[in-house]
Amino acid sequence: METEYKIWDPSVGIKIGSFTLHYYSLMFVFAFGFGYILMKKIFDIDHVNQKYLDPLFTWTLIGTILGARLGHVIFYQPELFKEDFLSVFLPIRTKPELEFTGFSGLASHGATIMLIFTTLYYSFKIIKKNPFWVYDRLGIVVSLGGAFVRLGNFFNSEIIGKQVDPSSPLAILFPQMSDEYGVTVPRYPGQLLEATGYVLLFVLLWFLYRKTNKKYQQGWLFGLFFIILWAIRFFVEFLKEPQGDEFISFGGLNTGQILSIPFMLAGVAIMIYSKNNRIEPEGDKTF
Repeated sequence: METEYKIWDPSVGIKIGSFTLHYYSLMFVFAFGFGYILMKKIFDIDHVNQKYLDPLFTWTLIGTILGARLGHVIFYQPELFKEDFLSVFLPIRTKPELEFTGFSGLASHGATIMLIFTTLYYSFKIIKKNPFWVYDRLGIVVSLGGAFVRLGNFFNSEIIGKQVDPSSPLAILFPQMSDEYGVTVPRYPGQLLEATGYVLLFVLLWFLYRKTNKKYQQGWLFGLFFIILWAIRFFVEFLKEPQGDEFISFGGLNTGQILSIPFMLAGVAIMIYSKNNRIEPEGDKTF
């Protein structure tokens, strides 16, 4: 029978002279670039002084990169703290020899935890607004950014799915996938499934932000964002190969799923809390 699966074997990036702009890095540029533009629109809609935009961008960038890197090492590769400490914080590998690697090995759970703290600092010390006002709007931006990051994983043929019947319409062969996954066979495109979920979440949150009064119920949009985002991650994990050496596993659930459950529960608690955290609507601009 003729195979029906698709083969995904792209170039690693765009050649610019002797320099190669990797697609994964380009997706991060898109994530933060479009995020900046979108948040600028949100500040304009909510009549917020644009001077507060650059500090938010800076603290979000720091929280995302530092948190994602620490999260990956703590949850998936803790041995790096002893074996190659500098590689935890710098885009290099020192063993077996010094090598520039770029920032690879990033975990969304770690990024989320760090972003919570950097946004708290930004809310209290810089913009001086209720943190949930910021979280509600940041969740919209992060949903879209997460989709770009997963597209970057797709270009890198990483975070791949489990084996699938070659005749399945979802079957994709990843010739460039990491050796850690064994023989190259057709697999689920876990990255694309997750990215699709994040795009749909972005559309939903944007619609609720623009067309309803939920943004005046501080925390409601953020709580919904937490529930749906981590539910997407939880269920897609069933189709994905485990990442690194699984640090946590219980009852057939992997590390990513175990770590997602507290975030979903937190989302429920935040939505309940938001009922008593309303602010008065203000006239805003249409977009």
